[in-house]
Amino acid sequence: MFILARYHLLPPSLVLLTLLLVSTMGCIQSIACKPRIRRENIVVYEVSASIDQCPTVIEENSPIVLRYKTPYFRASAGIVMPPVPRNETWVVGWIQACTQMEFYNTYGDIGMSSWELPELREGRAKAISDSDGVSYPWYGNTTEAVTLTGPTSKPSRLTVSMNDNFYPSVTWAVPISNSNTPMLTHITRDQSFITWLVAINSVTKERIVLQTVRWRMRVDIAVDPDMPLGSRASLVGRPHQEQPQILNYQEPIPPNALGRPNANDAQVLMWRPSRGAPLVVIPPK
Repeated sequence: MFILARYHLLPPSLVLLTLLLVSTMGCIQSIACKPRIRRENIVVYEVSASIDQCPTVIEENSPIVLRYKTPYFRASAGIVMPPVPRNETWVVGWIQACTQMEFYNTYGDIGMSSWELPELREGRAKAISDSDGVSYPWYGNTTEAVTLTGPTSKPSRLTVSMNDNFYPSVTWAVPISNSNTPMLTHITRDQSFITWLVAINSVTKERIVLQTVRWRMRVDIAVDPDMPLGSRASLVGRPHQEQPQILNYQEPIPPNALGRPNANDAQVLMWRPSRGAPLVVIPPK
């Protein structure tokens, strides 16, 4: 995996010792020691973000649909959380949102189908949640997030990671037609995301943004529908993706990035003919 950036703020052993000393000294200064988790008490000792250095793979196994599989975006971080007070629960993990989407499937001079996020397209939202649809606001609930329930007597060292890619199906024939004749001539996709590393207090809903990553995935496929199945489609343009940006500042999380609907439920499939009015093929869920 190509690593774009890697931060080593402090060795983990030194981080743990420092947090223990800070916690102890704070209690000496106050008889009623009430520790509070703040950004300055959380140590992010390693962050990495990358997109695999391999081209998008095209699959022509079906007479009904073309499929393509993009390389994976991957993100990982190591975190040391200070002791969690009694009656508090903190979750640390990745939150992701889509900020821009262009996804067009062209069928010669007949028209094109388009997957769209209406709220983004119309400027009513700055981002749409890319959660798994269950673990809001988190991207997922396995390696993507860790829960810490207080009281904990010492700092907690943890790692959270995530990955994402595209693996859709596109019909060879016009999606609103009863014909099975291949007419697909081009696929264009360009999507942008923001991925945040965040600590959230489950009780108070306080959010602490620890890291912000921006990334983009693009797909450009030319198709000759007159060729036999298995040799119709080919990649055009750049073979590899731009690597993600690990920002040196933190971007705020828009409200739509934190809750329902997620991008899969919010998207709509439109048919936009060369002549005539657009038609909704698949409405949002």
